[in-house]
Amino acid sequence: MKKVEYIEAKTIVTRSNGGNSWFGMDYNMNIYKGCSHGCIYCDSRSDCYGVNDFDEVRVKKDALIIIRDELRRKVKKGVIATGAMSDPYNPLEKELKLTRNALELMNAFEFGVAIATKSDLILRDIEVLKSITEHSPVLCKITITTADDELSKKIEPGAPLSSRRFEVLRELGNAGIFSGILLMPVLPFLEDSRENILNIIHQAKEAGAKFIYPAFGVTLRGNQRDWFFKCLEEQFPNEGLQEKYIKSYRNNYKCVSGKARELWGVFSKECEKQGILYKMKDIIHVYKSPYKIEQLNLFN
Repeated sequence: MKKVEYIEAKTIVTRSNGGNSWFGMDYNMNIYKGCSHGCIYCDSRSDCYGVNDFDEVRVKKDALIIIRDELRRKVKKGVIATGAMSDPYNPLEKELKLTRNALELMNAFEFGVAIATKSDLILRDIEVLKSITEHSPVLCKITITTADDELSKKIEPGAPLSSRRFEVLRELGNAGIFSGILLMPVLPFLEDSRENILNIIHQAKEAGAKFIYPAFGVTLRGNQRDWFFKCLEEQFPNEGLQEKYIKSYRNNYKCVSGKARELWGVFSKECEKQGILYKMKDIIHVYKSPYKIEQLNLFN
């Protein structure tokens, strides 16, 4: 393992600004800064987040001490989300085990967790996640944007192949962990086809995914847009994709697929048919409801 760079942090577990609207989370937690997946579309590269040298993963100094003290002081229990800005299962995690130890602290202090990742390293921590489910909600969100492994190599070069991520879903589900897919972003001109969306739904069903939550488009701004266009030219040199984006979206932040309405119709109909959740309120209700019933029973 290469030399680890540590950065100062005063706080790590912070109150969620969005309340319970985004997957029912109450708190945010990022132990690492930066990401090594190299995804061509990552919004966390944007200047507004102030993450320099984004491809270099750094570690927040004394992270476990800070997390322990913050969990100890929290009056309200809740679900802690991790993975929004940096994948909690990056290569450093294999040796440092900071995400694993943080999960053990959540278990000890009886907090739930919502994890977003592309990495199969999450399977290492199945037993800890199962322990957390005994008292609090657990939600695992695996990002899959294409059913095509060859395409995933180009747009998410540092992450496991899409096929491996479907296997991760299967193993999580077999362990009784509530898990599903973040189908976002769906890149215009590359991933926004009926075939791709239906393939993802069918493979999700086979893997036992409980939900799929989509966004039929991508967000682009500032230096992140420059990075995205650079990667398009490198990976798809003869397809004129940069010109298509500029013509269709100019400098817009939200680049919604021109097929979004059609794709939503196909997507929602097929999810209904396959018994897969896809509305945020339904996902939150199903993964949290057993714990609400238990809490009510305490007062009866």
